[in-house]
Amino acid sequence: MKLQRMNRRALTLGALAVSGALALTACGSDDTSSSSDTSSSAASNSSIKCDDAKGQLLADGSSAQKNAIDAWVKQFSAACSGVQINYKGSGSGAGITSFNQGQLAFAGSDSALAPEEVTASKKVCSSGQAIDLPMVGGPIAVGYNVPGVDNLVLDAKTIAKIFNSEITNWDDAAIKALNPDAKLPNLKIQAFHRSDESGTTDNFTKYLKAAAPSVWGKYSGGKAWQAKGGQSAQGSAGLAAQVKQTSGAISYFELSYATDGIDAVQVDTGASSPVKATIPNASAAIADAKVVGTGNDLSLQLNYTTKADNAYPIVLVTYEIACDKGNKASTLPATKAFLTYIASEDGQKVLSANGYAPIPDEIITKVRSIVSSLS
Repeated sequence: MKLQRMNRRALTLGALAVSGALALTACGSDDTSSSSDTSSSAASNSSIKCDDAKGQLLADGSSAQKNAIDAWVKQFSAACSGVQINYKGSGSGAGITSFNQGQLAFAGSDSALAPEEVTASKKVCSSGQAIDLPMVGGPIAVGYNVPGVDNLVLDAKTIAKIFNSEITNWDDAAIKALNPDAKLPNLKIQAFHRSDESGTTDNFTKYLKAAAPSVWGKYSGGKAWQAKGGQSAQGSAGLAAQVKQTSGAISYFELSYATDGIDAVQVDTGASSPVKATIPNASAAIADAKVVGTGNDLSLQLNYTTKADNAYPIVLVTYEIACDKGNKASTLPATKAFLTYIASEDGQKVLSANGYAPIPDEIITKVRSIVSSLS
C-alpha cells in the first residue's frame, strides 16, 4: 500500500514527528564516543516495561544507527538494570552475517534482507525466519570539500558520473551548468567510497541506479562498492575524515557527518528548486515508500526518483533484524522488551532529539504489533 496518506499528514498534523527546525547532529556514527546527550527529551523510565528481561544481549550491524542505539540503551538500561545490551555497529553486512551464524539476539541493517539471507536465517530461527522491522530513518548526505564553493548543486546523473570516474575535475562543464554562479576551481575530484560492506552504500547506489540508469544501470548494486576508480575508507567516519582533510574530495555518509567544515550537496531532482539534505526533507521521501515485505516482514521500497518539492531522495531506513519465531529462550524477553521500547512513542521521540527521522506513524504502528508477537 503506497503511503500517500502520510504526505498529507506530514503537511497538516506533523505525523512524521519531525521538527523542521531540527539540525541533524547524530544520524549514525562509527565513533562510539560521540553519542548525543538525550537528557532533555529522554523517555521516562517508568514507560519502559522490562517484564522478564534479564541477561546480556549481543547485537551488531548498521553503523548509521549507532548513536540512536546508544541513546536508547542509556534509557533502557536505567529502567531495566538486569539487562546489558552490547551493540557493536560494525556495519550492516557484518551484522546480518553474525545474526545468521546465531551469534546475535538482533541485528541492524540499512538494507532489507536479501532472499538468500532470509533462507540462511531459517537455520537460526527454528520454525521461523528473520524479518525486517523499520526503526530509524535519515538522509544520506553527499559531502564535499571544494574551496570557495559552499552551495553546490548536483543532479543524479552528474553525481553518478563523478563516482563512476567519468567526471574528474570540479570545473567540468556538467557541474558548471548546474552552478552557473559558482567559482568552480580547476581541481581534481577525489571521490571516496566505503571499503567495507555497508547498507549506506547499498542505499546510495540504489539511488544512483534508479535516478541515473544511463550511468549506473550496468551495476547490480548491493552493500559492496562496485564502480571502478575512486578511493576507499572504512565506515562513515572514515569517509567524512577523508572529505574534511582532502581538497577536492566528495563522498556519501549520514548527514550528521556533514558538519564541522563539511558542506552537503543540494540535489536537483526536477522539483521547483534543489533539495537540501535535512530531516524533514528526508522524511517527505520516506513517507512516499511502499511496504513490499510479506507476512510479518515490513521491508520498504523507497521512491528514489521523487520530484516532489522538499523531498530529499537519497535516504535510508535502518531495520532491526530479528526472528519472527524461534528466538532463543534466554534472550527473547530482553529482545522483545528492548524492541518494544524503541518502537514506542517515547523511543521514537529519542530519535527526534538526536537528529534522526522517526518512522512514520502508519508503519511504526505495524512494527509495534509485530514486535509484540515475536516468539
